[in-house]
Amino acid sequence: MRHPPRSGLLLAGAAALALLGTAVAPVVTAQGATPACTVEYSVTSQWDTGFQGAVTITNNMATVSSWSLTFDFAGGQKVSQGWNAKWSQSGTTVTAANENWNGSLATGASVSAGFLASWSGGNAAPMSFRLNGTTCNVDTEPTPTPTDPTDPPDPGDGPPVLSVSGNKLVDAGGATRRLLGVNRSGGEFACVQGYGIWDGPVDDAAIKAIADWNANTVRIPLNEECWLGTSNIEPEYAGAHYIDAVKDLVTRVKAHGMTPMLELHWSWGQYTGNSAGCSDIHASCQKPMPNMEYTPSFWSSVAGTFKDDPTVVFDLFNEPYPDRATSTAEQAWTCWREGGTCPGIGYQVAGMQDLIDAIRATGAKNLILAGGLAYSNDLSQWLTYKPSDPAGNLAAAWHVYNFNVCANESCWDSTLAPVAAQVPLVAGEIGENTCAHSFIDRVMAWFDARELSYLGWTWNTWNCNSGPALISSYDGTPTSYGIGLRDHLRGLDG
Repeated sequence: MRHPPRSGLLLAGAAALALLGTAVAPVVTAQGATPACTVEYSVTSQWDTGFQGAVTITNNMATVSSWSLTFDFAGGQKVSQGWNAKWSQSGTTVTAANENWNGSLATGASVSAGFLASWSGGNAAPMSFRLNGTTCNVDTEPTPTPTDPTDPPDPGDGPPVLSVSGNKLVDAGGATRRLLGVNRSGGEFACVQGYGIWDGPVDDAAIKAIADWNANTVRIPLNEECWLGTSNIEPEYAGAHYIDAVKDLVTRVKAHGMTPMLELHWSWGQYTGNSAGCSDIHASCQKPMPNMEYTPSFWSSVAGTFKDDPTVVFDLFNEPYPDRATSTAEQAWTCWREGGTCPGIGYQVAGMQDLIDAIRATGAKNLILAGGLAYSNDLSQWLTYKPSDPAGNLAAAWHVYNFNVCANESCWDSTLAPVAAQVPLVAGEIGENTCAHSFIDRVMAWFDARELSYLGWTWNTWNCNSGPALISSYDGTPTSYGIGLRDHLRGLDG
């Protein structure tokens, strides 16, 4: 879905920073129940001679008014500059001391900081961290008594691991599952528009409000340049800060028993042709296709970050529309799958096959979704051009609004039903711009009859007269449109 205009906020003329590679190092985390402090260390991007790193410090001791973190490099790394802390290095020992505005660290509070450094020979993660002289990531109390196995499970146990079995999504036990929920927009645009990472709160109360609608899935739109930190976005909204914010939101979504779905919404690449959303080369609007410059690196990094968490679903690209740029359906579908030089698109395109290959090369076996043409509303040749997935875990994605071409049961019967007969089908976005819900009622009825998945656009407090906004408050108060989705989800079995 495209968004209501936010004039005066878009960045323009930002010079792209060339990234030769993006990698996320194994995160060093606490192993026990109550360490005095914990430190998460990650490499958020890496190139031939340098890298960008990040630390997140959590204080579990008494409140401190100032802090100093120290750790030792073992691979010849050398810090050159940093942010959110005063960074220095003596020999192999690195010190990050608080700035004058972030020195207070209450019990249970966290602070994040990042740095740029050079490396040669190796880039191993530090093994030990000390906060004000106290060693972090070490237990200070005995392991608590295990929970009584007869206790009922709670939503914090997390969502199921999903995989494709024929035309169904199934869990580890082989039971059929459906993805039913909402989109949580914001991560695709707030960072490039200069006012944050999310649009509205994403704290525990805000995510619980989604779960209270009986949703089991939250789709989270992302911005590739914010994730990679490749343009002059505000530093606190990009790179390590952005990645950490996404990881935190994924954790909260899972804590309420819901499936997190990460999707690429806005991406790099200049397109000024038919139906262009903007003339900016940067990721400030929806482009017709992903790009070879950054998108494979984006998905390599995302997949590397979450490959050990198979509950996370990957949605490759929000709404492809190469059909608006090319002259024939064959050209459009070939561009969609193969990428390369596509008629009417001025940058080198990354096809769906390129993105699947980038994800699988990391070892990630997570469920992948791929939307079709016409802003994901056209699946007429999806089966013909279906990309190859070595993990066999690929499903079709589809979007529908009352103003789309394929917006009636006749079209759904003729073009969707054949796809749904062979692969799982997920309607990643359903909605209407009427502030009512009569249209999505029809969509949900058609999908329910076939045990298919759908998610409403969008869990944001926008005016539902200017776009399909489900809520008027982040406590879950629905708009007149949102009432239709909320009541329907609550009325479903299970």
